[in-house]
Amino acid sequence: MSTIKLTIPELPYAAEEALNRLRVNVKFSGTEIKTILVISSVPNEGKSHVAVYLWKMLAEAGFKTVLVDCDLRKSIMKKELRFECESDYQGLDYYLSGLAEYDDVVHHTNVENGDMVPCTNLLQNPSSLFEDVRFGELFKTLKEHYDYVIVDSPPLLSVSDGILIAQYCDGAIVVVRSGETPRSLITQSMNQLNTTGCRLLGTVLNGVATGNRAYGKYYGYYSKYYSKYYSEYYGKSDES
Repeated sequence: MSTIKLTIPELPYAAEEALNRLRVNVKFSGTEIKTILVISSVPNEGKSHVAVYLWKMLAEAGFKTVLVDCDLRKSIMKKELRFECESDYQGLDYYLSGLAEYDDVVHHTNVENGDMVPCTNLLQNPSSLFEDVRFGELFKTLKEHYDYVIVDSPPLLSVSDGILIAQYCDGAIVVVRSGETPRSLITQSMNQLNTTGCRLLGTVLNGVATGNRAYGKYYGYYSKYYSKYYSEYYGKSDES
């Protein structure tokens, strides 16, 4: 395996604690929950960043964890995490196209216990590839080799990819941006997940206004500093 060096900015304390609580909740979801889909209803809700930090924290906690970038249409990871590798590397797009095999697309990273299946080239219409038997075989093999498989997927309501991917996952975390995502869309997403048999593990409410007393001081400060961090490092580039 080649090694991809990632640049992952450190989170402010409160934001790190909030995401660490998510990691703990995942741990207590049950031993049968190994493949976890991180998804949103629509673009720009922050799901890719939640997926990255959940993967990183699980790996740093001693769990052998792999991050699979299934957002083959609009992946942001290669750019935002500033991938560095001493040699050319292949990703999920190569595997699903039959141009590479399992050992060619699973890569070590500079995160201890954290491996990755990246997206190396964006595709216009990868839906048929997610229906191919190779996709299911990949997930089966990953589950045999890792404690957790964290999957970043396109938004549920934008394209059909998310539904196709969800059927191979044990559970899903839905990321919702506070004050922006209509309840009707969230309900629609939940219903779609239910049809796949993918268990809803919970939701992450992102961008909560600091003045909202309903969420208390803890989540208020989480929102305040995470929003500042998000703008500084990523702006509005998370279109996935």
